[in-house]
Amino acid sequence: MADINVNIWTLPAAFMLETDLPGEMVVNLNQYLDELLESKDRRSHAGTLVGQIKHGQQLTMNHEVPELKEFSDLICGLGIEYLKHFGQQTGNMLSGTRKVEVDELWSVHSFEKDYNPIHDHGTKTIMGISVTTWTKVPQQILDQPTAGTPSYNLYNASGACDGYLCFQYGKNSLMDVERLCPPQSTSLQPQVGKLYMFPSWLQHMVYPFEGPGERRTVAANLNVWDMDRFNENTVTRQEIVN
Repeated sequence: MADINVNIWTLPAAFMLETDLPGEMVVNLNQYLDELLESKDRRSHAGTLVGQIKHGQQLTMNHEVPELKEFSDLICGLGIEYLKHFGQQTGNMLSGTRKVEVDELWSVHSFEKDYNPIHDHGTKTIMGISVTTWTKVPQQILDQPTAGTPSYNLYNASGACDGYLCFQYGKNSLMDVERLCPPQSTSLQPQVGKLYMFPSWLQHMVYPFEGPGERRTVAANLNVWDMDRFNENTVTRQEIVN
């Protein structure tokens, strides 16, 4: 082969932010949710969700209560970092001043055979960011193989992705390799305290699992306001990008 320089690059579909919550924050979230589950004033969030949660519950979390302020502030701050990264990586810096606020916050308490079909999220703003994290994960889900190991493959490892979160950003088929088509889906193993942030349009689903235990998820949608177009009095959360 001639002595030439070659550069092969991937066309990105979306950006995914990943981080780990402090252990104390996970404990506080679980304490809040344990009390919420016992409260007579708890409100179901199922009416706005597609989750097929027949054995557990999907509950509205009030992000304005003092117990959730630290978490709400954290995810808004991460939203700012996400926007900055988008601008730096794409070269499309956001014009004007942007402000991030929590649009809605909810919990999903799923048990054996509960699942979430493929869906995306909506926000009050065209530009929206979604968040998911886990505060409880059954041991049998944690014991499954993870991506990069020989036994991890959706086509030959039946049951190896129980309870996983799968993101879908293109079409997939058994002929992908022959067509030189890279994977267009990603399956993530739930881990306690692991948090992911992604654009709200990104489709995803949750596989069911078998066995005992609760798979407890905290999820949120974030509005991204263009402050040059909206009155500041309509926005409650304080994070800003210039």
